[in-house]
Amino acid sequence: MKVYSLGNKAGPTLMLLPGTCCHWKSNFAPVLPLLEPHFHVLCVSYDGFDETEPDTTFPTTEEEAAKIEAYINENLGGHLHAAYGCSLGGSFVGLLAARQNIRLEIGILGSSDLDQASPFVAKLETDIALPLIYPVVRDGRFKSKLLNKKMEKRKQEMPGYVDKFMEIMGGARPYVSMQSCKNQFYSDMITPLPDHWDGPTAIHIFYALKMGEKYRARYAQHYAHPIIHEQDMQHEELLACHPEQWAALVKEICL
Repeated sequence: MKVYSLGNKAGPTLMLLPGTCCHWKSNFAPVLPLLEPHFHVLCVSYDGFDETEPDTTFPTTEEEAAKIEAYINENLGGHLHAAYGCSLGGSFVGLLAARQNIRLEIGILGSSDLDQASPFVAKLETDIALPLIYPVVRDGRFKSKLLNKKMEKRKQEMPGYVDKFMEIMGGARPYVSMQSCKNQFYSDMITPLPDHWDGPTAIHIFYALKMGEKYRARYAQHYAHPIIHEQDMQHEELLACHPEQWAALVKEICL
């Protein structure tokens, strides 16, 4: 795991945690120039997903969370002003808050689905999803001609969003192994978050309404007092397609 330090080191520290199988730089490229004048930005690059560490493999969500905590304890005196997690990254934010091995003032979950399942169901879903997802990570496109055709149709139905979402994933990355993708996908689903958590971290959630009402119920299940910011958008559309609005909201919350 690597952590990239950017921006104004005299400002409050904001940690950015990428989404599932995403590259840290592409994930946050639209917003980094908007954050750097105001924040000391720390971008996490997970084991197995950094081109400078091609021999690493993503272990489990909890093991990676422990490495993030170790970095914060060793380099920031155990105190982190704010953390934003894109999708899967929101699970890490939730873990960092719940485990309380560091002091986190503000946690922001970006369109996170907080999907949890039994080991059996998680393995089944992983075995189904990975052959479809991994070629996109490795080659930048689906292996199946049918899926590529469906993707082109989605691009026409949702102009701008699909292309931007694919951009934040990071394009073709042949150094990422299927095992890293599998471990990340599977362990996220079986890593529990507490219910009705009411700890010292202020939890903000960017809720993309077009994901569906079941996600609001999940947020209410896991957090006693979540501060929900609704957007009539798709999953992480605010980050991918409206970086100025995203950055303005993050600054409003964190500054």
